Amino acid sequence: MKSVGNFFASTTGIIVVGLALGVLAVLLQYAGNPGNMGICVVCFNRDIAGGIGLHRAEVVQYVRPEIMGMVLGALAASLCFGEFRARGGSSPITRFVLGMVASMGALVFLGCPWRVLLRLAGGDANALFGFAGLVVGIGIGTLFFRQGFSLGRSMPQSRASGFVLPLIMLALVALCLIYPPVAEQGKSGVLFYSLKGPGSKHAPFLISLGGGLLVGLLAQRSRFCTMGAVRDVLLFNQWHLALGFLAMLAAALVMNMTLGSFHAGFEGQPIAHTQSIWNFAGMVTAGLAFALAGGCPGRQLFMAGEGDNDAAVFVVGLIVGAALAHNFGMASSGAGIGPNGAVAAIGGLIVCLAIGFFNCKRSA
Repeated sequence: MKSVGNFFASTTGIIVVGLALGVLAVLLQYAGNPGNMGICVVCFNRDIAGGIGLHRAEVVQYVRPEIMGMVLGALAASLCFGEFRARGGSSPITRFVLGMVASMGALVFLGCPWRVLLRLAGGDANALFGFAGLVVGIGIGTLFFRQGFSLGRSMPQSRASGFVLPLIMLALVALCLIYPPVAEQGKSGVLFYSLKGPGSKHAPFLISLGGGLLVGLLAQRSRFCTMGAVRDVLLFNQWHLALGFLAMLAAALVMNMTLGSFHAGFEGQPIAHTQSIWNFAGMVTAGLAFALAGGCPGRQLFMAGEGDNDAAVFVVGLIVGAALAHNFGMASSGAGIGPNGAVAAIGGLIVCLAIGFFNCKRSA
């Protein structure tokens, strides 16, 4: 068992995990998930927010089982390998705000770092601006790291506290099973379901849940993180995580070309807009928020599954931020950015810069 865990932490292992994630993401699209959105942590958390009624955007309401599976898969892996550690207390309210800002910025672009890769792999040239923004945002974060940026130390907490977010995810699984979608009804019991739009497109429940569990298991063992990949290259010229990042992109590209779902260009891409400056700006803000919080949204889910309550707070911030983005007109659509999308991108960037500055040693 230990040798298997050690393999996924190796360079070969991270490449295998990246390949597996790329293949799995495209297969989930083939099974029913939206185009170029086999797995998108921010978008799926946005759909969950709608599914439990935190926003009323009817086209993006569905409790996505991939998210629950990712947390529960990471929990299972950490328990099996003795890595479950309940910890927290590192500037929780700041991490909550960073989660909100990250979600708002990513929804201006329409995707998390994983969806940047999947959009590129599907031929969406608009994602080039999102990728550039992600690199710039993380690059700004590295400037703060060089100045001693820190949100403080996480401290050990009661073991029971580490199970809170996984139990919430398990409760969501139970709700989905008790209140499944009903044909031609936008609500089933306490849950909301989209009848049209991206929220209405999803793989069968058990396939999605199983895919999420597999992603959680693999990513927990390998420490897969797209933000960490870019950060390590910029700070240390270290390519270990980046090889997993590139492997995911390559695998998804090959799968899309094999299945005929690769369509190169700017126009007519699924769940995307062509306002390049805001694709860039939204991901600058999101990338900086991910960097300051210490991980991309996927990595935050996996750490929460390991008992990290700071990561759990960030995840809750993602969900709340996604709801507010739709309630306050900040989220984009295929037609372009929302009426307050510029406020989300620019205002969020200012908030992140302030958090970065006031948490550097030289500003203490």
